[in-house]
Amino acid sequence: MKMIELILDGDEAIGVEAISVVENPAIESDFIALNNQEIKLAEISKEKRLLMGALLIPKKPIYRRNGEDEYYIFFSKDTVLKASQMYLQNGNQSQSTLEHDKQLQGLTLVESWIVEDKAKDKTALYGLDVPVGTWMGSVKVNNDEIWNDYVKTGRVKGFSIEGYFADKMERPNEEAKEDLSEDEKLIKELTKILSE
Repeated sequence: MKMIELILDGDEAIGVEAISVVENPAIESDFIALNNQEIKLAEISKEKRLLMGALLIPKKPIYRRNGEDEYYIFFSKDTVLKASQMYLQNGNQSQSTLEHDKQLQGLTLVESWIVEDKAKDKTALYGLDVPVGTWMGSVKVNNDEIWNDYVKTGRVKGFSIEGYFADKMERPNEEAKEDLSEDEKLIKELTKILSE
């Protein structure tokens, strides 16, 4: 099956426009809902209403189907980093949807970071096992309907990004040759595994 790397190409790139809360995240990584008792803060008060999870995982094959065409997409570590930065630079912290369909109010990305060391990262504290280079985030939920009817009931389990990326195969004037060998190895390995 075809593997396609998605990239952010040039200064006009849009990148991630919104974070969607979904039942079945394409990156196959669920978030965790945080409240004061779970993190054992000294002061017990109302629920914090925070969701923490992976927003984008580098080199994770994500299945896609467009009509009869089936393929996988993936993002390099560099693209994940650039997407995370552009999302905040473009002021999209409060852009969110439910299942990529319904625009939501009251959800805001309040923490954003790239995992640099699995053992020392905040993700390890909460038992999340994600690779180095993963874009993690915490979303504050100030929307009673979403918190009570979707998060508490388990109807949403993770994050999924919405945005516009270029297909590396279609990018004119290929510039990034230095990281091709690593990416090419990954593509060959994944293609071999998927075709068996």
